[in-house]
This record gives sequence, C-alpha cells and structure tokens, in this order.
Amino acid sequence: MSAAAGGLRRLLAAAATAGAAEARAAIFGHVLNPTGKRSATKLMRKKLVGDQVAQWYPYDIKRDDPLVMAREEKERLSKLEMLKRRGKGPPKKGQGRRAVKRSK
Repeated sequence: MSAAAGGLRRLLAAAATAGAAEARAAIFGHVLNPTGKRSATKLMRKKLVGDQVAQWYPYDIKRDDPLVMAREEKERLSKLEMLKRRGKGPPKKGQGRRAVKRSK
C-alpha cells in the first residue's frame, strides 16, 4: 500500500508543479516550454534594432539642404584651384603616372 501511496504522492506533486508552472507563466508572461525543445521565443521577444540605430545618429542636414551642398562644393572647388596654382592638383586626363609609364 505504501508503494501505491508513494506513486500517488509523486503524481500529485508533479501535477501541482505543472499547475504552478502554468500559473507562473500566465502571470509573468513567460512562455511555457515543458518539452524543452528549441523555439524562437527568445528571438521574437527582442525589440527590433533598426529603429534604435536610426535614432542614434543625428539628422544629416547635408542630404536635404541644397545650400549646404552648394557651399561645400564651392569650398572644394576653391581648394582645388589653390592646389592647381601651386602645381599640386590632379593631372589632366591621360597625363597621369600610368599614362607616362605606358608611353616610355
């Protein structure tokens, strides 16, 4: 009789534990996985990353404002002109180092 009582006690303990696990999962919003198989719940619970990455970087005014782009282009051209006056600018097309090497 004691063996049957021990089996019944184990059965009741297992049922109570399972019931407690289900209640805990329902209360705290956990996913119950009694079989222990792999699932994507951990992955699906995470927040999406793209919005956070987009919020991290500040707004780029260069893309939308043509005045900023025009000023930068003007600065670039003036710097290039200054380099050409000193003889440090880029060579004309077809007169670079590789073209000179090929003609020898």
